[in-house]
Amino acid sequence: MTDAAHLQRKAVPKKNILFLCTGNSCRSQMAEGWARHLKGEEFSAYSAGTRANGLNPFAVKVMREAGVDISGHESNTTEQLSDVRMDVVFTVCSDAHENCPYFPGGRIIHVGFDDPPRLTADIADEEEKLAVYRRVRDEIRDFVERIESYVEDR
Repeated sequence: MTDAAHLQRKAVPKKNILFLCTGNSCRSQMAEGWARHLKGEEFSAYSAGTRANGLNPFAVKVMREAGVDISGHESNTTEQLSDVRMDVVFTVCSDAHENCPYFPGGRIIHVGFDDPPRLTADIADEEEKLAVYRRVRDEIRDFVERIESYVEDR
């Protein structure tokens, strides 16, 4: 990167993006992890839930397999992030979209993903469960890779 390009990048503040889900345990955590890993130079990524259910161990495992460690993440509620002005809020599940709190100045965009814990609730085989988590992990990664098209000023 040239010095001029580097200075120009520093002059533009990062946009704050929030990934919102119901329990902030799986999909929103994976999205935050991918955003920090892939787009950390461009965005400040956060995740929260309409309630905090704790971090899902299968989400941690499949993200680690992909080279992204989310084990240090915390399960947050939107109230815990109330001091951060969000530019864009991505709801990653229907429940969060329908119950999304108000974010002053922030655009809300719904990008739903399947819910691995719900889909795997009746699956006993761990490899079968992990296959579902991996699929959703990869779908979220694909979304985050093209997130600029959603975040551009409109």
